[in-house]
Amino acid sequence: MHAPLVVLGGGPGGYAAAFLAADEGREVVLVEAESRLGGTCLLRGCIPSKALLHVGRVMSEVKELNEEWGVSYGSAAVDIDKVRARKEKVIATLTGGLAQLAKRRKVTVINARGMFENSNTLILEGDSDTIPEGGKLTFDQCVLATGSTPAMPPSLALQSDRVMDSTGALALADIPETLLVIGGGYIGLEMGSVYAQLGSKVSVVELTDGLLQGADRDLVKPLVKHFTKLVEDRVFLNTKVGSLGDRGDKIEVAFEGPGKYGVELYDRVLVSVGRRPSSRGIGLENTKVQLDQRGFAIVDSQQRTADPNIFAIGDIAGEPMLAHKATHEGKVAVETILGHTAEFAPAAIPAVVFTDPEVAWAGLTEEQAKAGNIPYKTALYPWAASGRAQALGRTEGMTKWIIDPASERIIGCGICGPGAGELIAEATLAIEMGCEVRDITETIHAHPTLSETLMNAGEVFFGTATEIYKPRSRQK
Repeated sequence: MHAPLVVLGGGPGGYAAAFLAADEGREVVLVEAESRLGGTCLLRGCIPSKALLHVGRVMSEVKELNEEWGVSYGSAAVDIDKVRARKEKVIATLTGGLAQLAKRRKVTVINARGMFENSNTLILEGDSDTIPEGGKLTFDQCVLATGSTPAMPPSLALQSDRVMDSTGALALADIPETLLVIGGGYIGLEMGSVYAQLGSKVSVVELTDGLLQGADRDLVKPLVKHFTKLVEDRVFLNTKVGSLGDRGDKIEVAFEGPGKYGVELYDRVLVSVGRRPSSRGIGLENTKVQLDQRGFAIVDSQQRTADPNIFAIGDIAGEPMLAHKATHEGKVAVETILGHTAEFAPAAIPAVVFTDPEVAWAGLTEEQAKAGNIPYKTALYPWAASGRAQALGRTEGMTKWIIDPASERIIGCGICGPGAGELIAEATLAIEMGCEVRDITETIHAHPTLSETLMNAGEVFFGTATEIYKPRSRQK
């Protein structure tokens, strides 16, 4: 079988690339190892985790109503089978929609594991009846979108279903009485929050001196305070897990560090220490594609690899490993293949941690500006001054701008609080458009809303914020 364009991988980047190419009149074959389209994001990542986080957030809000507003609904009773079924229904609805969209666009979907025989041929492995006779697919051009998989250090790779990666955690086999989360990044904190809200006694161990490394420390503080309270102070920093042992119905964990030392038993352990690109074992050595030391495909701004027939997008093409980055890279790759002028050169890529409170940022963080010796000023607006935040009883949040002092252009933004993931879109657009702070402050925002805090933070920069008194320092 031959196809002018093959997309290897049916995740957010892969199907976006395939659909755009089909819309532009190209004959496209999409090769996906799973039986359904959607990739990690839809099948065992972004979507199912956010569905479960929604359940946890509603449970938390009911508790807040009881404790702070005097509205009681009694104690929560969790039917784990129904929760799991609802999560699966969400996935099935979206994957079914993707299948229909592929069919309507006349995108040929082959359910197989694709391996490169050379720069123009894929060997297709699997038992699906969609695989063509002979098990080979030749192509003129290929978009490589194989994504990533959870990293599992050899020392923690215990052959027990009680030791889970993010995929296992989202399967929601049960609500363990005790759960240890190894890794204080966004996956660990999100899944730890879910299980804690559902009733597990959750503990978190982190090798470094803080949770959510890489995020602005000002933004992380409210999250750490809230999360630490949720898990009843069972957060162990500067601590290493030396080994895991299978004890039948328990996992024995050996801790090494000042945060915690010694051995303890847990019902389940979630290993969330990062992800690695899915670039090994797919025959790239038979092509001219080059990989860096971490296994990422080396690409240019048009997503071209060193092989003229192969483009790479998404997680395999480098960090940040985010679905929305993959989608945009997929479109750039297809535009380039079609001969159009296209380049992946965003001024900002938003990142969101869907914990409670949410943390979101775009552009430069204060730490990145410091590390790069980039001149900057900050303007921070505490949500305690926000009427909407007070009404919601969520005053722990904040909105923070990173500003170039010479041009007064916005070069970064961070938000912590409920709905931060929705609010960061305005900031991302502002950075992408090269807005100055005054563009934000002179844009009328609805009152009372949390979106006002973006305008208010800009007013802090000028020393004119109505709800707080913080005059701007004047320089001669």
